[in-house]
Amino acid sequence: MTVVGLGYMGLPTALLLARSEMTVYGYDIDKKKIKGLKKGTLPFEEPGLKELFTAATPHFVPIETLQSSDAFILTLPTPITTEKSCDTSFVLSAVNAVCRELKDDDLVVLESTVAPGTTTGPVQSLLEKTGKRFSLSYVSEKAIPGNTIAEMQTNHRIIGGLDETSAKRTKALYERFVTAPIHLTDCTTAEAVKLLENTYRDVNIALANELAIRLSQAGVNVWEAIRLANFHPRVHLHQPGPGVGGHCIAVDPWFLVSEKTPLIRQARLINDGMPSVVVGRIEEIFHDVHQPTIVLLGVAYKGNVDDDRESPAYTIKDLLEAQGYTVRLYDPLMKNKPLVSTQLSEVTKDADCVVLVTDHLMFKDIDPRHITNMRSKHLFDTRNILNHKAWEDAGFTVHILGK
Repeated sequence: MTVVGLGYMGLPTALLLARSEMTVYGYDIDKKKIKGLKKGTLPFEEPGLKELFTAATPHFVPIETLQSSDAFILTLPTPITTEKSCDTSFVLSAVNAVCRELKDDDLVVLESTVAPGTTTGPVQSLLEKTGKRFSLSYVSEKAIPGNTIAEMQTNHRIIGGLDETSAKRTKALYERFVTAPIHLTDCTTAEAVKLLENTYRDVNIALANELAIRLSQAGVNVWEAIRLANFHPRVHLHQPGPGVGGHCIAVDPWFLVSEKTPLIRQARLINDGMPSVVVGRIEEIFHDVHQPTIVLLGVAYKGNVDDDRESPAYTIKDLLEAQGYTVRLYDPLMKNKPLVSTQLSEVTKDADCVVLVTDHLMFKDIDPRHITNMRSKHLFDTRNILNHKAWEDAGFTVHILGK
C-alpha cells in the first residue's frame, strides 16, 4: 500500500498502517522530506509521532519514485484560491501519477478536503481513462495538530465508497488502526461531512465574535455572558478571538460558499475581519502615541502547536505595520522562523503593548513582574486566558477582547 503526501495527515496515516504490520510505502514530491525520513528525521513535530515512527519502521518504506501498489491513499493539501475556491491541483497531479501505476482491482482513497463532487468528478474521470478496474473511496480526515495520532484512531470515521465493494475494502483497511465506529456512505456525502464539521465551528465562532463586538459596546463582559449561557442544556456557544486560522476552519467553509449560502459567507467574513477589530482596539489605546511598538504573543494559529498556517497573527502584524507601528513576534514553539523571536526579554525592550494572540498554555506561566524593560505597560488579551490581576499588580493596564 502507498500513502501519497506525507504531511500532518499522510505521515501518521502511513505509520499507523505500517505499525499494523502492513508494508506501507510513503511517497512525497518533496525529496528532502523523503531523504530525511530515510535517515529517521521527521518533517514536523507532533505528540507521539517519534514513538510511532520507531514502532512502524520495520514496515514503513519512504520512496522517491511512485511505484506499483495494491492501494493508494492520497493526502494532499487543498489550499484556497484567490477566488476563494478549492485548489485541487495537488490532488489531481497525484491522481495522474497514480494512474501511471494503476493495475486492475487497485484501491484509491482520497483523504484531502475537497468540494462535494470531486471524488466522483475529476478524480474518477482520470482513473477511468486508464481503462483499469478500480475501487474508489473518500475518507474524511479526523485529526488536529497537537492530538493527531490519538484522534486518527479514536474518532468516528466516515467512508464514502463509489460502490459497496469500494466502501467495504476501504473499511477493512482503516479497521487496522481505527478503534472508533466506521460509518459507510457515498463519496459526495462523505466529502460534505468534512465541510459541515468545520463550517459548524466557523459559524459558531463568528457568532461569538459578533457578540463580543456588540456586547462590549453595551458594557457586557461577553466571556461571562457566554459562560452563563452555556449552562443551558441546548446551548454551546464557542469563544471569541482574534481570528480563525489553520488548515480547516479558515479554509473549508469557502468550499460551500455560493449565492445560496449567505450565512456561511458572512461567518467567513466576520472571522476573517477579527484581526481588523483587534487592530482597531489597539489604535484606540495608542491614538496619541507616536509610532508604538507592539509585541504579539503567539504566531501559531492555535494553542500548543507549531503550526502557523492562516494564522491571524500575520494579518494583525501587516495591518499594524501599515499604520506605522513597529511589530515584534514572539512564539517559543515556532522555531527556525526568521521573523519570530523565542526570547521574551528581547521583544519587550522599549515596547508599549503585549498582545496575546495565541492561547499557548505556557503564556499563563509568564511572570509579568519580570517584564521591566517596556516603554509603557499595556496588555491586550484577545483570548481571555491570562491572570489579569497579576498583570495589573505588575503595573500593566489590561485590555480584553469582548470586555
